[in-house]
Amino acid sequence: MRSERLLALALAATCLGGPAVTADFSDPTWPCVQRKVERLSVGLMWPHPIAEPELTPDTEAAVEELAGRFALRRLELDEITPMLDDFVAEHGADPVLLGTVFARTFDRLAATRTTIIKGIGDYSLSQIALSEKIGGIRSEMDALLVAESPDYDRIDALEAQLDWDERIYTDRRQSLTYVCETPVLLEKRLFAIAQMLLDVSGG
Repeated sequence: MRSERLLALALAATCLGGPAVTADFSDPTWPCVQRKVERLSVGLMWPHPIAEPELTPDTEAAVEELAGRFALRRLELDEITPMLDDFVAEHGADPVLLGTVFARTFDRLAATRTTIIKGIGDYSLSQIALSEKIGGIRSEMDALLVAESPDYDRIDALEAQLDWDERIYTDRRQSLTYVCETPVLLEKRLFAIAQMLLDVSGG
């Protein structure tokens, strides 16, 4: 129950842009409806102090393997539950140890999320550049059409380029919803992983 309350509070804090996250509402290159939250806080998700304990080689390998599985987005968390159960059966459910698992998972997914957010910014800049290019083509076409002796070969070439660029622009815009959802999905996965580990540790 405690971990469920923690998850609810953490999600609410993320949505409200609390002090544990950094939200930017003024970035003109951010094209998403969702707020731009550049960095996540591990402390918002995990209520205990996180410190790297001294681990035996076997435990170190097990922690790395479990964190690596949690970080694999293609794996549903239900698929990892048996592995988590085996980990706890062999190494125990000490919150410090499970906090280490979470911290390493967090580092992996947070790094992935940072890369994706940068990619969204680059994506947006390319859309802005393409929009400006489309505007320039239209302006040139308008000027050619009102010329005393229109260059119809040039107009045809511009029209073909305009059709192509507009198609690319539209296709990119339609895929934007999925692109923008990815950082949010990573946040939700991290919160869910924290809840799983807290439940096992007694939270």
